[in-house]
Amino acid sequence: MAITNGLDPKQLPKHVGIIMDGNGRWAKKRGLPRVAGHKEGAKTVKMIVRTSGELGIQVLSLYAFSTENWQRPQEEVRYLMGLLTEYLISELDELMAEDVKIKAIGDLNALPGRVLKILENAMEKTAYNKGLTLNLALSYGGRDELIRSTRKIALEIKSTNLTCEEINEALIRAYLDTKDQPDPDLIIRTSGEMRLSNFLLFQGAYAELWFTNTLWPDFTKDEYLKALLEYSKRTRRFGKA
Repeated sequence: MAITNGLDPKQLPKHVGIIMDGNGRWAKKRGLPRVAGHKEGAKTVKMIVRTSGELGIQVLSLYAFSTENWQRPQEEVRYLMGLLTEYLISELDELMAEDVKIKAIGDLNALPGRVLKILENAMEKTAYNKGLTLNLALSYGGRDELIRSTRKIALEIKSTNLTCEEINEALIRAYLDTKDQPDPDLIIRTSGEMRLSNFLLFQGAYAELWFTNTLWPDFTKDEYLKALLEYSKRTRRFGKA
């Protein structure tokens, strides 16, 4: 693959996580309802997914709906669920053509039945694709993920020969939503906020962080490439001297 905008393919992250923030503020600045920001933000999602696939990035994790987002007004929650299903239905053929594999992380049992059915269909249809893995973080929280994984390990100890002494990092990883995937190398957050907001807490322990004041609906391909270029210039020591 040719170098793009000064990017060396060998220096690209294998896994990019994005906290897509600022849809509501984008709409408020324009005197529009919050849902208008979410609709516009969906266009950015399409561009980022396509660009990531073209660059050969292995995994893209998008923080689409957090465990805390259930506390938002029900009208907004319903709209977000509808927007998700619309994306999964309308974009499925294109995602198939681009060889994208859809996966979901989070407490999926909390999703409405129709949404879960459409999501499972999209994951099943794309299961054997070999290109970009698109992780949709839905009803996801890093703390909740650790609680769920701990409960699974506790059940294993109770029902098998697994002992407490055998619990290590590798075992914990095997029970995370992202098992068999590389940790995120780069986590991007839009809208000017500088926190992880409960996103990939275990996996992101050594991720490079990149923040921008740009609101998610205004996040462009050039700015994405800028973040990737900056990442490629960083030296990652993982706690070593």
